[in-house]
Amino acid sequence: MPATNKATHSIEIRELLQFADRKIHAEKGTYLFQEGMEAEELYLILSGKVQISKVTKDGRELALRICGQNDICGELTLFTDSPKYLLSAFVIEGAEIAVIKKDVIEKEIFQNPALAFEFMKWMSDHFRKTQTKFRDLVLNGKRGALFSTLIRMTNSYGAQKQDGILIDLPLTNQELANFCGTSRESTNRILNELKREHVISIKKGKIIVHDLDFLRDEIGCENCPAVFCSID
Repeated sequence: MPATNKATHSIEIRELLQFADRKIHAEKGTYLFQEGMEAEELYLILSGKVQISKVTKDGRELALRICGQNDICGELTLFTDSPKYLLSAFVIEGAEIAVIKKDVIEKEIFQNPALAFEFMKWMSDHFRKTQTKFRDLVLNGKRGALFSTLIRMTNSYGAQKQDGILIDLPLTNQELANFCGTSRESTNRILNELKREHVISIKKGKIIVHDLDFLRDEIGCENCPAVFCSID
């Protein structure tokens, strides 16, 4: 089955850009913001990739999504008094980013019903996507969490090839484990099992899914629209 292209934001990017305070370049390996920092800005990704994650009290990282072109991050602080960032934003691919002051976009949302509607719709889709991901992580165990993550990655970064779907995103096993909420050792073991069963293969650090139906059947996949079943 061919992979689904990444959905486009319903929010008009051109409209958001007019409220930008400045544009910045963020180097790979740096943070846009970290959990607990005072939150005064939102970020619109113009190019590159930024990973949004949560670090637990015991030091484990749970990667929640990857923001790419035209994605917004830092939005959870809107309409909050004395807000602090709830998550961390780590740059995994050098990015060009438009910075929007939180109070500016809040004022505009109050004054612009069309923008307010689009923001509400986007937030609703975003929350639904997050809820389905946590459902899969909690209910399906370690194997199911990995299977669900692979399915989501085919929807976000999948490229149809003759022998399967290439997940066109290089990730280490530790980075993949972070998306599943599991250890690197568990992820290695399950990936090796899938390779032996010819469900996947790995070439140059990228995963090719040969049997997407197997992954879906194993977790009782409901075939949700790709806009909700993704990691972006």
